[in-house]
Amino acid sequence: ELYRGSLIRVARGSFRAPDGSRFERDIVHHPGAVVVVPLAGPGTALLVRQYRAAIGTELLELPAGKRDVDGEPPERTAERELIEEVGRRAGKLELLAEFYNSPGFCDEHTWLYLATDLTEVPHDRQGVEEHAMTVHEVALGDLDRLVASGEVADAKTIVGLSLAARRAGA
Repeated sequence: ELYRGSLIRVARGSFRAPDGSRFERDIVHHPGAVVVVPLAGPGTALLVRQYRAAIGTELLELPAGKRDVDGEPPERTAERELIEEVGRRAGKLELLAEFYNSPGFCDEHTWLYLATDLTEVPHDRQGVEEHAMTVHEVALGDLDRLVASGEVADAKTIVGLSLAARRAGA
C-alpha cells in the first residue's frame, strides 16, 4: 500500500502477464459506486449540475455516489443517493448494468439503476458540492446533441442515458 485516504487506497502490485513475464502496476482501490437514471416522465430524465473539484468545473450528470456505507446493498445506496441529490424516491428501481469505470488503473465497480414511478421527497444533500447542486430535466432524445456539444461529458451519464434511451425507444 502506497497511500490510504478517506475514499481511495493506492497500492503497487506485481503481476504475471499472459506471456509469463512479470510487471508492476499502481492500482487505485475504490469502494465502488452507484448511478441512477431517474425517469421524470416519458422520455425525460433528471440530471444534476455540480462542481467537480478534480476537473475544476461543473458537470451535468446523473445522480450518483460512492458505496461508502459498509454492508449496504448497492440498490439501497442508489435509493439513498436519489433522495439526497434530487429529492425523489423511486417506486421501482431496476438494475440496468454493472461496469468498471477505468480498469486500466482502478478497480471501481459501478452499479447503474433505472428509477421509475418517482415521488417527490425532501432532498438530503450531504457534501459541499451537493449544497450548490441544481436539478435539470433532460430529454433522452437530446443525448447525441448534448454529448456532441460537450454539455454532457461524464462517462457514467453517457452510458446511463444511452441505455435508458434505448429502453424507452428514444
